Amino acid sequence: MEMGNEWHQLAKELKVDKQMLPVIDISAGSVKHLAPFLQKKKLSRAVIIADRNTLQVAGEEVQRSLELEGIETTVILLVENELDQVNADEATLMQVMVETPENSDVLLAVGAGTIHDITRFCGYKMGIPFVSLPTAASVDGFTSKGAPLILRGVKQTIQTASPIAVFADSTIIKNAPRELTAAGFGDMLGKYTSLLDWKISYLVGEEPYVQTAASLTENALQACVNHVEEIASSDGTGVEILMQALIESGLVMLLINSSRSASGGEHHLSHFWEMDLLRKKHRQILHGAKVGAATIIITKLYKQFANQFNPDNVAEEDLYLQRLSDRWPELKGEIEQIPDPDQLRTLLEKAGGPSSPEDLGIGRALVEESLNEAYHLRDRCTGLRLINKLKQTRITYQPEDVESSYSGL
Repeated sequence: MEMGNEWHQLAKELKVDKQMLPVIDISAGSVKHLAPFLQKKKLSRAVIIADRNTLQVAGEEVQRSLELEGIETTVILLVENELDQVNADEATLMQVMVETPENSDVLLAVGAGTIHDITRFCGYKMGIPFVSLPTAASVDGFTSKGAPLILRGVKQTIQTASPIAVFADSTIIKNAPRELTAAGFGDMLGKYTSLLDWKISYLVGEEPYVQTAASLTENALQACVNHVEEIASSDGTGVEILMQALIESGLVMLLINSSRSASGGEHHLSHFWEMDLLRKKHRQILHGAKVGAATIIITKLYKQFANQFNPDNVAEEDLYLQRLSDRWPELKGEIEQIPDPDQLRTLLEKAGGPSSPEDLGIGRALVEESLNEAYHLRDRCTGLRLINKLKQTRITYQPEDVESSYSGL
């Protein structure tokens, strides 16, 4: 994957050394390029971090190819919890820290989002670089610095380190379970509302905004929408398009040193649902699947708000709300530009993903609670936060609708 001029422009605009961008190889058989890369970097003692599925899918092949080239390997097989899942929590982080040999000089994340979060955090804390080896096009966090971790039952994103390289082998990724690919598409579809929330945070919250970064993320999103049929069929071209989009979204987060471009109100709902599942000791749901369903709900809420809100009647002495009133024509236009919920649902279903919380087994009461409380999870100005500031009654949720009434109507 070649970094075009727009990436160099973004790095220059942000005064970031473009050398910090990782090597990206999205191609059939790219795993074979790992050993030469490590040898060139003089990295000869690798730790493969995988779960039982990703070890079988790719980890064993990686180990064989490295040992044939004289690179020492250690395998850390992540321990599953009582639900037969691996979480990025204290127990798993400690397992990797303890089992990593002292002389290791590179960590290899073989898997999807959770394995990358564990690896990037541990590598950062131990001062060891890591390489990304995705086994599914399921999330956009492969190239970012952010590590969403579960600490004392609470989801927290900690800025750590990005990989020094990504080897995304499309021969492996296209054979991933369809629900993982659909989750990756859902994570990308969430950029409609995350980019909108970033614009809201800029216009209302006066938070930093980088148009070049937003445009690159939007281009990645549009590539996925334009090729949804190929992505749904999991053919080589579709998988490569989705993986490139996910990686590009992560690269934007890396360069702006924030998840602002890729995480808004839809992610707040998703994180809120995840924390509830953790408290109840229920099985976790794929991140991108939750984000896709949450994006439809947030879109419904924002479009309802755009149709009902009258800024001329806002009387609160609140800076956010004053700025909202001042910039309302522009913000209303931004809301109107995103697709309607039915269009988003059609796209998700084409990709083979769930399109509602009910499809995920998430109940109405939890969705309603998240609509009223999830904005507290991050100190960010989002549409969800503003709507909660203005609501006169609790936001309610039914499977086919989201309702609230607002001060200023």
